[in-house]
Amino acid sequence: MERTAGPKGGALHLPAHGLWDPQHWKLSQYLILTPDSCPSLAPSLHGHFVGLFRIVGSPSSLFTKTDSAGLTEGARENRRLASVKNLTTKEVFELVRPELLRVEEEFGVQTATGIRPIAEIGQYLQEGGGKRLRPALVLLSAKLCGYEGEASIRMGAVVEMIHTATLVHDDVIDQADTRRGRPSTNSRWGNPMSVLAGDWLYMQAFNIALNERNFRILDVLIRLTQVMVEGELLQLACTRTPTVSEETYLELAYRKTACLFSACLRLGALLGGKNEEEESRLGLYGINLGLAFQLIDDVLDFTSSEEVLGKPIGNDVREGKMTLPLIYLLQRCTPAEARKVSEVLEEGGFQSGRFAEILDLIDHYGTLRAAREKAQDFSEKARSFLEGFPHSPYKDALSSLPGFILEREF
Repeated sequence: MERTAGPKGGALHLPAHGLWDPQHWKLSQYLILTPDSCPSLAPSLHGHFVGLFRIVGSPSSLFTKTDSAGLTEGARENRRLASVKNLTTKEVFELVRPELLRVEEEFGVQTATGIRPIAEIGQYLQEGGGKRLRPALVLLSAKLCGYEGEASIRMGAVVEMIHTATLVHDDVIDQADTRRGRPSTNSRWGNPMSVLAGDWLYMQAFNIALNERNFRILDVLIRLTQVMVEGELLQLACTRTPTVSEETYLELAYRKTACLFSACLRLGALLGGKNEEEESRLGLYGINLGLAFQLIDDVLDFTSSEEVLGKPIGNDVREGKMTLPLIYLLQRCTPAEARKVSEVLEEGGFQSGRFAEILDLIDHYGTLRAAREKAQDFSEKARSFLEGFPHSPYKDALSSLPGFILEREF
């Protein structure tokens, strides 16, 4: 073991090789939360960005980029805005529209099998629609990095299959009845069939990736899948637990959502032959974008409608899941109000209080606004990691996506 100066003058005991390799700290301009504040997150990040990070003091500096040129934050932002064109959501997706159509075709081809239940479920899931944001991230990242080949189509299909598999498994775990405004897979085919269909989608995604004969791509996808499964297990362990902290929540958001966003960006960088630092910077963009996405998802569970979301609102509270608006609420409300909210969460329903009462408290204490502000912070951090990449329409698109995520209604 090597004893290394830790944050704020403390001491950290770290292995001289492996996680948080000290020899690389001097290369880093990026900050990351301390392993003592969120210990199970650190191993999941190892392999994603080792070689580009150093440990610093506080979880509040999560994934913040420091200044390397003596510029103030405002000056850096002015420079960025001067060189970036803001695109509408339609313009962003139009840049990769032909490729997204081919991703859809690839998804259909890859889920067409002689096993009828799998073929039926695969077709049903594909017809269910969705934003296709994750394949778009792969395609935009690849184009940003100068890659225009067929592998980006296949990798787009791979990440959409992995994402779809996680949704199928989530619906089984949550006993969900609807998904995207239609009966969920488990409510139509039952839990056993749905679990196996989700497993098959995972395996088929890896079968496609294996044909690329690229160990770095496989490494990204294997680590991604492991982190996501661990996230689901942690989510179950934290269900109906009102004492979940903001740090634990962010870890769950990373594992369940942001790590997949990050993998999409890294896959594009790998296809484009970018070096480790550029790949890591795109990965960090993806993490911050994914965290913002998850935060807005949590906000929409309180503010949207079943018609818009395609699933009942208030689901997180009903299922006993602690999200950031609720964490902020329990930090700000009175002890009596906290007991009531905790009872609702622990019950996994609304026996002790109505959803409208929770909404009133959240509105009174401004916790949705606070969660949106946190999402805004992550969005701004995401954009900062695009600095240094050559100007292009694809950089404009990636820089514009955080705004789309903040303003989305579904």
